[in-house]
Amino acid sequence: MTSLKDRMQQGKDARKQCSRSAQASTGKMNRDPIPLIKASSQGRVESLVELRYGRMLVSPFTFFRGNALLQAHDLSGTANMGLNVPICGDCHLMNFGGFATPERNLLFSVNDFDEAHPGPWEWDLKRLAASFVVAARDLRHGESVEEQVCREMVGAYQTTLLECAEQSTLENWYESISYNDLLAQARKSTLEHVQRAIEKAERRTHAELLPKISERDAHGRLIIRDDLPEIFHLHKNTTLLDAEDDWLRLADWRPLFDTFMREYRSTLQPDRRELLSRFHVQDLAFKVVGVGSVGTRCLVALLTDDQEFPLFLQLKEARRSVLADYVKSKSRVRHEG
Repeated sequence: MTSLKDRMQQGKDARKQCSRSAQASTGKMNRDPIPLIKASSQGRVESLVELRYGRMLVSPFTFFRGNALLQAHDLSGTANMGLNVPICGDCHLMNFGGFATPERNLLFSVNDFDEAHPGPWEWDLKRLAASFVVAARDLRHGESVEEQVCREMVGAYQTTLLECAEQSTLENWYESISYNDLLAQARKSTLEHVQRAIEKAERRTHAELLPKISERDAHGRLIIRDDLPEIFHLHKNTTLLDAEDDWLRLADWRPLFDTFMREYRSTLQPDRRELLSRFHVQDLAFKVVGVGSVGTRCLVALLTDDQEFPLFLQLKEARRSVLADYVKSKSRVRHEG
């Protein structure tokens, strides 16, 4: 058992291995980004790779957001304190936001773990700080704002980490940031923004989404509406899958869905398994999401209960973390999912 005092001393000792001034290094910047970007496109749906590049080209921030591999490469040349922990791996500001828990409580937190992997704790903080700088610069706020937001973010990180260090295991396990917490902390200038975010989150339900992306076919059955290149069916003439794709060898989408759901159900708690059993699948379609994830396999399934109220499930490919080739730590999980 390690006491708080011992952990604080461990941190101070680790600083001897990597001083705070050493953290100023930007890493392996003498590189051509093009081969790294192409490497990150390997294994994606070929016809969607150009769409990914198009989304990255919208602004400097979307470029930064869409290519975590490039920064992982750069950071691998920086010193660290040797304190390796499970990190997000893609900790930029757009990967934080509001979402509802299974109990429908609105929380604010990091909400994307595609690149999660054991690694130096500094990498998450550096990617987050860099995202603030790039976003502020892209919005032309000026250098003073760039520095101010980074200082406030790092200061909040430092304060929160100290609070967590002093809390019990159970307190840390159940720690969360609710929207009421955000309202209490919001400045006058951001209060209206937080309130709008809460209202938007409360309206974001499956029933609200249904008319936006679905329609009835000739037989009156609810199906997902094609909206190329964002949404398309796997086995219709609208498909953007490559001609030799394994999924196209199937007669239709149901065997694929049944396989995924059989494995998914086995991971659920009994009460959620019971809830899911009350819904029946109507349709399945490929859905392009995000920036960095464009071209990876992401499906959305439309299920309905006996009264035709909807439940949408997203089935998303979990690829090997881009950090895996750049850190000494190895992941102990059985598979990326």
